[in-house]
Amino acid sequence: MATACGGQRQGQADGTTQADTATVAGAVHVPTLEELTLPDTLFASAQTLNFVVDNADSAEAPLRYYDDLYDRNDRVMTFRRNLRRDASFGGRVVGTPDTIEVAWSYDTPFGRAETKFGQWGGGTGWTGQPLYAHWTQAEQDSMRQGGAPLTADFGPEEIMVGSLCGEAFFLNFQTGRPSRQPLDLHNVVKGTMSLDPELMNLYVGQGVPKGEPLGCQAFSLTTHQRGTFFSDPRAWRGWQAFDSSPIVAGGYLFWPGENGSLFKFERQPGGHLRRVSTLRYRVNGAAPGIESSLCVYRNYGFFGDNHGNIICVNLNTMRPVWHVKNLDDSDGTIVCREEEGTPYLYCACEVDKQGTEGQCRFMKLSALSGEVVWERRIACNRVDLGTKVLDGGMYSTPLIGSGDCSSMIFANICRNSADPSRGQLTAIDTRDGSIVYTVGYGNFCWSSPVGFLNEQDEMFIFTADANGVVYLIRGRDGQVLCRKPMGANFESSPCVVGNSVVVGCRGTKIYKFTIKQKGQ
Repeated sequence: MATACGGQRQGQADGTTQADTATVAGAVHVPTLEELTLPDTLFASAQTLNFVVDNADSAEAPLRYYDDLYDRNDRVMTFRRNLRRDASFGGRVVGTPDTIEVAWSYDTPFGRAETKFGQWGGGTGWTGQPLYAHWTQAEQDSMRQGGAPLTADFGPEEIMVGSLCGEAFFLNFQTGRPSRQPLDLHNVVKGTMSLDPELMNLYVGQGVPKGEPLGCQAFSLTTHQRGTFFSDPRAWRGWQAFDSSPIVAGGYLFWPGENGSLFKFERQPGGHLRRVSTLRYRVNGAAPGIESSLCVYRNYGFFGDNHGNIICVNLNTMRPVWHVKNLDDSDGTIVCREEEGTPYLYCACEVDKQGTEGQCRFMKLSALSGEVVWERRIACNRVDLGTKVLDGGMYSTPLIGSGDCSSMIFANICRNSADPSRGQLTAIDTRDGSIVYTVGYGNFCWSSPVGFLNEQDEMFIFTADANGVVYLIRGRDGQVLCRKPMGANFESSPCVVGNSVVVGCRGTKIYKFTIKQKGQ
């Protein structure tokens, strides 16, 4: 059953609720789900959207809780780790690290299948972040008993990563050797897979067809059987790829698609999904594709699309709340942070539809209303390389600073010779949008930066560029502490575990790096 667009809904325009906590007669009030629920408001900005919410039945499906299940342990189960996509991996180092050491490397096959877009090879692409799980003994036993194709190197710590060659690889975190046989994903996978925080389900979106159909899928990690394949013939855009990394919020799985839709699923063990509802929308007559991953704050979800729309959705009703138009294609995932009790969003765009020269518009928004708090415009170029066109701007997802950099946010920006550098790390002050410093790279950079803190809460940044160079940078002042050439294009975003980084690159390689001081 579909609910049509338009019409003003009731709710507080500023998104405020009762006080989250209050002390009465010495007792701390724990807010109820109702008190924490953000209002079902339709701001004037969202009324420009032509949208339909298609429910599988007549009932809406409100979220059952607002806890972030991804923050309950040290696992990395989705892109940038949690609901707010703030990359709080908890990376730790000792002293001032100045060394990036290769702990191991793994070679995937090189896929030579011809697609409409050529051969994709192996290794990993954009966003391609690995997942990490530290399995309990009961979980290990369930996989052994369920028939999963485990190897002798299967153990408590496991890396999982989808590859451009069309397979998922499972590696022993300590040794880099295969912990189970590869999983056939049927088509090219560019994006980041997701592990269900409650069920032994693995969610994988396909990026490019080697053959039809193209869509998203869910597997059982216990049996390695595919429980669900989903593609939407009713979508308002025909391209059925899913580069987005799905996320579980309030008991439901949310999955944006490049077919111009946001899907809400019920989940069951064995990789079984049932569609609950779908948001389909057009802007100025066109249905854009969504490649960014959904960012979630309470019952609001946020995403950007390839026409530059930034949209907030009430995940209870699947109806839009507000809409902000950025200058251009917005593929980088939005990140959210509460500052003095108020949630804010950070996002930016590419230089694609603007032409050869344009601007990356980096914005800080109110999560509750979409109001622009500040914006910073950075000149970038779009470059024709002959075989392909390289867009400028921000493909990566920004990294919110912590420790001694808590008032900063870091983004990899593709300048493409709009200044002397092709790409650069840009440190921005979260209070006013001013640029604190930049660090130039030898080439463009689509990979997202990650952070580490030492015992004095000093922040250090690891990142990598398209020349295959990995960097270790002091967050406070941009000093490059280590620059290590590896020789392949790092498009993928890293996963952090302790003082280690696991990241793949184009070609065939997946690396585990150790971040440390010389002599440690």
